[in-house]
Amino acid sequence: MAALFNFEVHTPYRLFFSGMAEVITLTLADGDIGVYAHHSPFIAPSVTCILRIKDWKGNWRNAFVAAGILEVKDHKNVLIVDAAEWPEEIDRERALKSKQEAEKNLSVAHLKFQVDHEKAKLRRAEYRLKVLDGKV
Repeated sequence: MAALFNFEVHTPYRLFFSGMAEVITLTLADGDIGVYAHHSPFIAPSVTCILRIKDWKGNWRNAFVAAGILEVKDHKNVLIVDAAEWPEEIDRERALKSKQEAEKNLSVAHLKFQVDHEKAKLRRAEYRLKVLDGKV
């Protein structure tokens, strides 16, 4: 049996996930990472991405997560993010509308902060749709 570790995902509104995991994968600011039990400790910023969790039974679960911070330490890893949603919690119509609005606004945005805001909105919508469609 593979080594397991305690993993938690927190948002400002709830404890999204708490349980034992064999491995987690997500995207940090400098690239993708897989974390297993006994990983070297670190703290790093994460970006909006698809979080994959392999549980103690060997089953994979995928979730949308917004940007945040990942802390890896002995036998307990914590991800704190702005938002997290399982596929069954994602509203497809809302995500599609958000994507269309971001694309439209991006085409007319001129100031850097406007472009950055719309790109972030577009990225969140696209990852929500990928989680819904199982495209990981």
